[in-house]
Amino acid sequence: MEEKKLDINSIIGFVLIFGILMYMLWQNQPTPEELEAQKKAQQEQINAEKSKQVQEQTITTTAEDFSIGAEVDSLKLLELKNKLGAFAYSATKVASKETVVESDVLALKFNSKGGYLSEVKLKKFVNFNDEPIYIVKENNAEFNINFGTNDSRILNTKDLYFEPTVTKNGGNIVVSMKLKVSENQFLEYRYELKAGDYMMDFTIRSQGLSGVINSSQPINLDWNLKTYRHAKSITYENRYTELVYEYEGGKDDYLGQRELSEDSGEDVTYVAFKQHFFTSILLADSPFKTGAFTSENLVRDEEIDTVFTKAFTAKLPLELNGGELNKTMNWYYGPSDYKILNAYDRNLDEIVPLGWGIFGWINRYVFIPLFGFLGGILPYGFAIIVMTILVRIVMSPVTYKSYLSQAKMKVIKPEITEISEKYKDNAMKKQQETMALYSKAGVSPMAGCLPALMQLPVFYALFQFFPSAFDLRQKSFLWAEDLSSYDTIAELPFHIPFYGDHVSLFPILASVAIFFYMQMTTGQQVASQPTQEGMPDMGKMMKYMMYFSPLMMLFFFNNYASGLSLYYFISNLITIGIMLVIKNFIIDEDKIHAKIQENKKKPKKQNRFQQKMAEMMEQAEKQKQTQKRK
Repeated sequence: MEEKKLDINSIIGFVLIFGILMYMLWQNQPTPEELEAQKKAQQEQINAEKSKQVQEQTITTTAEDFSIGAEVDSLKLLELKNKLGAFAYSATKVASKETVVESDVLALKFNSKGGYLSEVKLKKFVNFNDEPIYIVKENNAEFNINFGTNDSRILNTKDLYFEPTVTKNGGNIVVSMKLKVSENQFLEYRYELKAGDYMMDFTIRSQGLSGVINSSQPINLDWNLKTYRHAKSITYENRYTELVYEYEGGKDDYLGQRELSEDSGEDVTYVAFKQHFFTSILLADSPFKTGAFTSENLVRDEEIDTVFTKAFTAKLPLELNGGELNKTMNWYYGPSDYKILNAYDRNLDEIVPLGWGIFGWINRYVFIPLFGFLGGILPYGFAIIVMTILVRIVMSPVTYKSYLSQAKMKVIKPEITEISEKYKDNAMKKQQETMALYSKAGVSPMAGCLPALMQLPVFYALFQFFPSAFDLRQKSFLWAEDLSSYDTIAELPFHIPFYGDHVSLFPILASVAIFFYMQMTTGQQVASQPTQEGMPDMGKMMKYMMYFSPLMMLFFFNNYASGLSLYYFISNLITIGIMLVIKNFIIDEDKIHAKIQENKKKPKKQNRFQQKMAEMMEQAEKQKQTQKRK
């Protein structure tokens, strides 16, 4: 009973103590004024803690090789000053963070460390896996200014911290990244982003650093980029990934197709790191005095090296003016679209490889406007077909001339064979008589070659046009999902050298069409070309070409743009049709033979060149006869 009483007493005691405590708490509760004061004190404590954490993070990330603790004492500040000199100020003021800005076409991130873009995303495009197109991401790019200071230090801006601010200039977004020595002394990167524009204004300037930067040491701007893969065929994309630069007032050059390429130029106005259909360009309002460039191929095995294509570097000198930096430039991050680049009127269209000389002229002034018009009213696959039909119609007179020449040669072939037999022991006389026959009949053996040569500029221009046609990118037609890349009808479980691990149908169709086209033209040429004694058998060579060319086409174009294979397929089909029409309805070999016989009866006046050649051959024949008599 006693223990039970104790238990009850204990419970009663606990209840009393709890009641007393609650009464004391109620009596001592703070007034509203005291509560407000406590809340303010707590907020100040929180702000102080945040400031302390930021300071700790800034110092630690700015000088990773220093073992800096939670507080900045005088010893640690001294270590920073020993390492960074006047720029130790920035190390204690700026935290490592990213600044994000966007336009309707670009999404950008600027890192306070280095002050450069840590991420560039093109918002309107995706890659072959439907993933966003990133030009810069995850440390694949580096932008740095290397300079000396008057206290004998060599510093790199990529290791220093810039203070970001974002403002508006009308409708433009301005991002200022300042590397500070004090509040009024700094190095600034100023970016101005415009709505709907892939080109940004970019300025490097300094204020109050004439006593800090050593003017006697070179100041170099280094820009490096490892280019991401964006296309289905990394080999095809890499073929058109290259470094392009303009120098000496409008000249341009490129490098990038070897394993490792190096080059340099003077008075450099822009440098472009071209990734086939996307490009990064640094342009200067006033030329850099010199530029040194490298390009390294990162794709040695297309089954393993599948992330990056090439590594580009550019080293450009900066000059001080009155002890300060002030360089006005532009950045371009966007598509390698001829229309967009050409609109800037800064010679950027040279970045798109349309071919040199007449080939580039044909593309710029014929095929690009024509295809742009057709693509605006038709699906792109049909636009290619219509453009092919128009090209073949325009070139049909050339095809006619070539076929007519072959028909004429075929008609007089028996007479040439007769001359060859009659003068088989006298090559000079045989040549004279053959040339005389050509002259009388009004036939030229070169007439069949010249039309073919006239088609070469068009052929090569189109070969350059289709891989550079940005409008074809990710446009489908029939079974081809992307006319700027290869089409696939079957995936192979193994990789065939020079062919790939897939089967494309358009190259097969183009190869079949080329085979039948060459069978028609080769048969005509073999029938028309006389066999020359001591000369290679052209008939056999042409037959080899008849089989070799389609095979080469099949292998070479299996990884090429399906739009180009579609063009060659349609082009050869149309050419075959035109030749059949010419052969069956236009050219009459009997009429050609009668006309040749009529021409032979007419006196043929020789021009000076023909007379000179005849005289030379007669003199050579006389000398030969004289030597035989001796």
